Amino acid sequence: MRAPRLGHHGNAADLVAVSVARRLLIVGLVLAPLVARADEPPKKVDEDPEPKLSLPTEADRLAWTRSGFRLALGLVDGEFSGANGAPSGRLFGAFLRAGLRLDESWSLMTSFQYASVSRTNQLSGLRFAGTIDPTYHPAPGLAISVGLGFGGIVEGSTGRPDATPLPSTLDTSYTFPNARTPVASCSGVGVAGIALEVDAQWTGCVDDTGRVEPDSGTAIVRRQWWGHTAVTLAWGIQWR
Repeated sequence: MRAPRLGHHGNAADLVAVSVARRLLIVGLVLAPLVARADEPPKKVDEDPEPKLSLPTEADRLAWTRSGFRLALGLVDGEFSGANGAPSGRLFGAFLRAGLRLDESWSLMTSFQYASVSRTNQLSGLRFAGTIDPTYHPAPGLAISVGLGFGGIVEGSTGRPDATPLPSTLDTSYTFPNARTPVASCSGVGVAGIALEVDAQWTGCVDDTGRVEPDSGTAIVRRQWWGHTAVTLAWGIQWR
């Protein structure tokens, strides 16, 4: 009688168990690195740079005292008053100031002004001026300037009564001794100054008669000297 074939079945089961164990070992070896990587904290793709500390800040009032370029634009409004009979008018226009802050106490600036001056039967035209202004700063926000330069007036038709001698009676150019009776129209340039935002101007007016001298053929003109002072208020913006 033959013995049962249990041994064969036992050997087959052992082989299957060994094969499964080998496969599990292989799978474990493959998955082990992946599991280890999964435990690591994720890395940022774009890491932020280390923060940098800002530079020390400086108060505005101190920054304005530093040396450097300065530029200011604004509006000016005031009274342009004539002296010794010269006509007056209200002044309104624009100004530009540019220059260098030398140190905490001093600046060297240039000022330019272009404004209308008008009053019925008096001034009716444009006033322009340019000065060089050494400026002293006794305290923050306070400036004292004394400047010297040029200034001028350009007038058209004004409606003022004309001064004698009249153009039709002249055979040569004529200079008036004063401006008590101003000519009907003034166009000229003279000396201008500025101090504490109080302007002073001495203008040489020239009134062309439209005629020429019979002997020389040169134009016949009438001249007057007009003195003016102006007290103004200014509003503007300044850059540094």
